[in-house]
Amino acid sequence: MPDTTTVQGSGIDLVAADMAEVDRVIRQRLRSDVALINQIASYIIGAGGKRIRPRLVLLFARALGHEGQARFELAAIVEFIHTATLLHDDVVDESSMRRGRQTANALFGNAASVLVGDFLYSRAFQMMVSVGSMRVLEVLADATNVIAEGEVLQLINMHDPDTSVNDYLRVIRYKTAKLFEASARLGAVIASAPPSVEEACADYGRSLGTAFQLVDDLLDYEGDPTQLGKNVGDDLREGKPTLPLLMAMERGTEVERTLVRQAIVNGEVERLRDIAAIVRRTGALEATRDAARAEARKAQLSLSSLHAGRAKEALLELCVRSVERSS
Repeated sequence: MPDTTTVQGSGIDLVAADMAEVDRVIRQRLRSDVALINQIASYIIGAGGKRIRPRLVLLFARALGHEGQARFELAAIVEFIHTATLLHDDVVDESSMRRGRQTANALFGNAASVLVGDFLYSRAFQMMVSVGSMRVLEVLADATNVIAEGEVLQLINMHDPDTSVNDYLRVIRYKTAKLFEASARLGAVIASAPPSVEEACADYGRSLGTAFQLVDDLLDYEGDPTQLGKNVGDDLREGKPTLPLLMAMERGTEVERTLVRQAIVNGEVERLRDIAAIVRRTGALEATRDAARAEARKAQLSLSSLHAGRAKEALLELCVRSVERSS
C-alpha cells in the first residue's frame, strides 16, 4: 500500500477519530445481499488510499464549526463516488495495478467491476437522499455528471498528440478536480456557510484537485512503482497526452518531438525510458511540478475567509504535501 502520510500530515491526527467513524459508515453502507458485490466493494475500499476527498469534507466542516453526524455520511458518499470512478477507470484503461494490488477488473473481470461501480454510484445516491438536503443532492448530482463528461473528454484526447494544454486541463478539472471541489463545498454546505464562503471552499478544492492530478501525471515518468502502487508508464501505454509530454514536445528538438508524438499515438510504453529522459532533459517534469505549485498557492489563498485554527492549518499543509509528494 502506498505511504499515505505524504499527503495527510498533521491533518491525520486532527480527523483521525472522524475518519474512523467514516470507515464505520462505509462498512455499514457497503452491505448487500449479493455476495459478489460485498466481495469486490470490500476489496477496492479495503485497499485504502489517501482518502483526501472525505478528509476535505471533515476538515471544512470542522473549520466552519459543524460537528453533526451528516459529515460522516457525506464523507463516505464522496469516497463511494471516487471508488466507483476508479472501478470504471481501470476497466476503460485496462489497468492491472492500483494501490499496490491487482485492480478489481484484473481479479474479478471487467463486467463485475463495471456493475459494482454502478452499485456504488447508486448506493451513494441513496445515502444522499438520507441526508435530507436538496443542496447536497444538487452539488453531488452536478459533480457526478461533470466527472462523466471528463471521462469522455479524456477518451477523445487519447492517442492525440495535438491535444492542447487547455484541453488537457479541462479534463483534469472535470475528471479529478470536480470531486475535490464538491467535497470541500459539502463541508461548507452542511455548516450552513454563506455563499461567498462556500465558493471559496469550492475554489480550494478545485485548485487542490488540479494540483494533485498534475503531480500524479508527472510521477508517471519519475515515480517508483513500489511507492506509487501502480505501474509507472501507464499513462504512456494508454496514449494519454499529459502535461509532461505536451511540454516536452513544446521544448524538445525535432527528433524528440517526433519520438514523443509517436509514443502518444501508438502507446509505446516500451519507449518509456527514452520518453522519461526527454521529459527530464527538457525540464518538463519540473515545469509540471511548478504548475502544480501554482495551483496549490491558489488553493491556499482561497482559505483567507476561514478563521485561524487547526483545521485551516491542516488544509494549508495539505496543499504543500500534495504537491511535494513522491507517491
